[in-house]
Amino acid sequence: MATSDGAIPIGNEPGDAVVRSSVDLGAAVRQQRKRLSLNQLDIAGLGNTGNRFIVDLEKGKPTVQLQKVLDVLDLLGLELVVRRKTPPAL
Repeated sequence: MATSDGAIPIGNEPGDAVVRSSVDLGAAVRQQRKRLSLNQLDIAGLGNTGNRFIVDLEKGKPTVQLQKVLDVLDLLGLELVVRRKTPPAL
């Protein structure tokens, strides 16, 4: 069952989610940023990137630069894990 932000929770940890689109990833970034009580300008400054990049990432823009995304995830204490898909339940 999806959360209010559309993410599909997984695992036992709050905030764990399956990301299936750039919009899902943006929602996860926004949720963690808010959980840490940071604003977009804080993340832009700490991540040495422009505020526009953070806005675009959180909006789910599909053409953002991957390394910058990974840097922001690390800054927020998040990590990207790639694994095989779980077969759908019948």
